[in-house]
Amino acid sequence: MALPFFFLSLFLLKPTAAQTCSTSCPAGGPEVKFPFGLNPDGNPNGPCSYPGFGLSCSNQTQELVLNLPQSGQFLVRYIDYDNQRIWINDPDLCLPRRFLDSFNISGTPFDFEFLYTFTFFNCSATAIEAAEGGLRPIPCLSNRNYSVVAFPTASAVESTNVRQFGCRPITTFTVPFVWYGWWDGVRLEWNNPDCRSCSQRGGDCRFKNRTGLEIECFNLPSEGGLPRSAKYGIAIGIGIPGLLSLIGLVLFIGGRKRADRRRGNLPSVEFSASISPSPEIVITGLDGQTIESYPKTKLGESGRLPKPNDNICPICLSEYQPKETLRSIPDCNHYFHANCIDEWLTMNASCPLCRNSPGGSAQVTPSISSSSSSSALLSP
Repeated sequence: MALPFFFLSLFLLKPTAAQTCSTSCPAGGPEVKFPFGLNPDGNPNGPCSYPGFGLSCSNQTQELVLNLPQSGQFLVRYIDYDNQRIWINDPDLCLPRRFLDSFNISGTPFDFEFLYTFTFFNCSATAIEAAEGGLRPIPCLSNRNYSVVAFPTASAVESTNVRQFGCRPITTFTVPFVWYGWWDGVRLEWNNPDCRSCSQRGGDCRFKNRTGLEIECFNLPSEGGLPRSAKYGIAIGIGIPGLLSLIGLVLFIGGRKRADRRRGNLPSVEFSASISPSPEIVITGLDGQTIESYPKTKLGESGRLPKPNDNICPICLSEYQPKETLRSIPDCNHYFHANCIDEWLTMNASCPLCRNSPGGSAQVTPSISSSSSSSALLSP
């Protein structure tokens, strides 16, 4: 658990009107907003941030990094200001090694909601082959002679299965929320300063004055006005249908004028035709064999993915539960409940989020069938 800050933080300088603080690194990444700030040399208590929330840009990659005093630098993957959460990862993409060395957030403003205990196992190449894909080695800790795997310590069944292949336990450690199986992020949280309400209402936090740590909310939408998201929605909802209506009216008028000109140039004719029914549009999706070839993932005990909003299926809008089976779509790597995406893909050949066709294949073209017939009789 995080320790309280020392009282010297009360006397730290705040940004002045003449001082400019950057909001991003040259390599891009998450937007830096209060309470975070880009301080010189990554000082956690510098003038551009709330005490303990200083960030910096990596000298090597120019990416956004957070320095934990007891554990070193970590790459910042995402910051959720509405819920006050931050996802960090090892810059060398070997998070398990950082856990083995040490992972300590003492002396920082950060905390964590959940704790997970893992056990590392050392498995020989023979054991990995005997498991027939049941053991997933951690690449950055493994080599040709042996492999390192990890399982939640509370999972007695999995641990027993690992031991039966002759794998030897190395160590056990406890860490905050991680995406088990991928090891690509740790989620930390903070409670002070509390800007959640301000952020969720569309405003921004800042220091109230230069002498203390009291904060205030500003840039809120005007009273009686609509939130920014609602305004965007109304603009899109009204603008697009209106534009389509205008285009349709122009095309209709143009068609009528062309038809009038043709009638004026043709001799008098008698025309008889049967009215064709509306064409039937048949949209086909993917076949069952193709859908089943897309990878499945079984969630761990947490039932969550580390990316924000990824713990909710975009199709049925329900949260993922422990041990549920998800399916991902190749190339775009979006995850859904297996049953939800299977039903979707039978009718649609593209991802419901990004609309990319799996495997780079062309999108299915609707086929149009019509049983109508027409005849015409011309008389001089």
